[in-house]
Amino acid sequence: MTNEEIIIAGFGGQGVLSMGKILAYSGIMQNLEVSWMPSYGPEMRGGTANVTVILSEERISSPILTSFDTAIILNQQSLDKFETAIKPGGTLLYDPNGISNPPTRTDIKIYSVEATKAAHEKNMAKIFNMIVLGAYLKINPVVDVANVEAGLKKSLPERHHKLIPANLEGLKIGSEIVKKVN
Repeated sequence: MTNEEIIIAGFGGQGVLSMGKILAYSGIMQNLEVSWMPSYGPEMRGGTANVTVILSEERISSPILTSFDTAIILNQQSLDKFETAIKPGGTLLYDPNGISNPPTRTDIKIYSVEATKAAHEKNMAKIFNMIVLGAYLKINPVVDVANVEAGLKKSLPERHHKLIPANLEGLKIGSEIVKKVN
């Protein structure tokens, strides 16, 4: 049974909300019940942003969560805020770029993906979030990649559909570079 409660958190401009939206649309394409709830400060780009996504085979009673199966963390402030909210046995995926105090919990699975570095090396900054999503789907394939492609088509304006192949390449890169920390 699929039931995954996820928080994705980082700075505005990192594609946090888009990553959550693509994951949510992918869940819809897979006939799952879905909740997508964004949260961001008034400053948007550069301020903190997070989104909770719930993917479930059963009805979702509330989109409001206080603990998570998975946290995808893209900055130190988000790690400080959400590391303790991961359920024991849950998963933390983070990009070490900008993390000065790495995660310390021993009762969760921790993975690292150097998405910032990979996006920079490929000169493809715009696919950073898809690299992170690819890493997540490698460690927890809650949706099929074919449904992610359908989710991209649904969530991106048609004028940006030419970017879908690059986004799919980002998924592949993320799946190849994710590393287990503990």
